[in-house]
Parts: sequence; C-alpha cells; structure tokens
Amino acid sequence: MARDSLRRLAAEFKQFLTAQGEDEWIAAAAPRRAAATVCTPSDTTTPQGDTLTVEFQQKKTTREMDSPAPMAKTMSTAQKTKALQTLAETIRNCSRCPLGSTRIQAVPGEGNVDTEVMFVGEGPGFDEDRQGRPFVGRAGQLLDKMIVAMGLTREKVFIANIAKCHPMIDPLHPEKHGNDRAPNAQEIACCRKYIEQQIAIICPKYVIALGGVAAKSLISDAKSLGALRGQFYDLHLDSVTLPKPVQIIATFHPAALLRNPGWKKDAWTDLQMVMDQLGLKGARK
Repeated sequence: MARDSLRRLAAEFKQFLTAQGEDEWIAAAAPRRAAATVCTPSDTTTPQGDTLTVEFQQKKTTREMDSPAPMAKTMSTAQKTKALQTLAETIRNCSRCPLGSTRIQAVPGEGNVDTEVMFVGEGPGFDEDRQGRPFVGRAGQLLDKMIVAMGLTREKVFIANIAKCHPMIDPLHPEKHGNDRAPNAQEIACCRKYIEQQIAIICPKYVIALGGVAAKSLISDAKSLGALRGQFYDLHLDSVTLPKPVQIIATFHPAALLRNPGWKKDAWTDLQMVMDQLGLKGARK
C-alpha cells in the first residue's frame, strides 16, 4: 500500500511539474557540461591572456520562454528553417532581461541551416545592434576572413551569439561607440535556451565557441579559455536534447585577435583541427 501511494504521489507530482513547465527548470538546475574527447594536437600552444573568471549560474524561472519544443530527431531543411524563423521572432519580441529594453534590434543569428559548422560568439556590438545581424563590425570582418581561410564562406556556416541583444556599458547612451561589454551571468541565463535551441535545430557537426564567454557557457564554467582550447568536447545542452552528437571547440574571439594579433596563429591551429575533421583544405592562395 505504501509503495502504491508513493507511485501515485510521484505521478501526480510529475503531472504538476509538466503543467507548470518546471521540468525544464529542473534540468537547468543540474546542468550537464561537455566532456572532453581525445583529439589534441601536440604542437598547440595555449596563451593565457584571454581568460575569464566569471562563474555562470543557472537562473531559476517559473515559466520558460515561448519557443519550439525540445528536438529529439533530425529535422528536414524546411522544418529547420521554419523552427528557426519562429525562434527568431520570439527573440525579437523578448524582454526577459533588461537588455530587451535598451537594444535597438535583437540579433537572433543567420546562416545555413544545414551547415556542419556553427560559430557562437558572446553578444552583439554597436554595429550588430543597428543591423540586426551577427558579426558585421570589425570583428565580423575578421571572422569572415577566418571562415574563408577554412575553405568555407559565410553563407555556408551559421553564426550566432550567446546573448541576443547588445550589452552596453552605458545603456542610456546607445549612440556611443566603444560602449560594448560582455553579457553578465543573468543575461546569459535569460538567453541560454535560445542558443541551445538553435544548436539543436541546426545540429551541426562542430560548434566553434568564439571567446571565453561562449566557451565557458557551453563547455565549462570552471576553466579559462586558455585551458579549454586545443581539444574537442562532446556538447551536452541543458534545455534540449540533441538529435545526434555535436562536438565543440573553443578559440579566441575575433575582437581579441584584433587586440592581440600574436594570437592569430593559435586561433588558426584551432580552426585547422575542425578542418582536419571535415576534410577541408582551406582557401587556395
């Protein structure tokens, strides 16, 4: 009798959680992080300059954002396109954190829905905020060159950010240049499900995390970018289930490469690891 009562109580509790949307919160409260796999070049160097010490914590919420349900199977191109369009519209109407009230335009992301390579940065900057597109400023111009050097084009990859709205140092003066900052833990927690759903919909073979914010958000919250570089990780998401395995690798953000050109060689080493796995020969000289 006691066992039957417990089973009945468990069933009722599960039904309650489903009705409240709290099952997703429970998953977020116990995040699964990416586990390293063996694929490390012997000649990779690890600069320590581009590091972060922020710990990203999951934010408890009551009802999660209105967005597509978790994916459990590979989607067709048409299904991916429709799901991403629906998600992009949700992002453009989002006001879950203060960034929604200070942005000019949300920046959902763009690119090939069937790509094998997805680039994920930290958040939109001044130019992205005005155009509604990711990586269109100076850092974006460098990213375009990196993509071409791999033997790809911008149209063949997908580009997005962890945060979908422009984090500003001084949000009262959005017209100011040099007003960019990295998204904070609360902003990342509010936006996290958006990037996770984009990854699950597209389901690329490789995600390239650009910079410490993206790397530590998707791989680990305990290591510096320098410690995370140089190896692939099996990607595990907190809010959705991937329909097939995806691997992630971390490298420097293009903005960091503009400030520290000496890191470009190491970033190229990271990109070459992905190229080797995909059989890419790089751009012809």
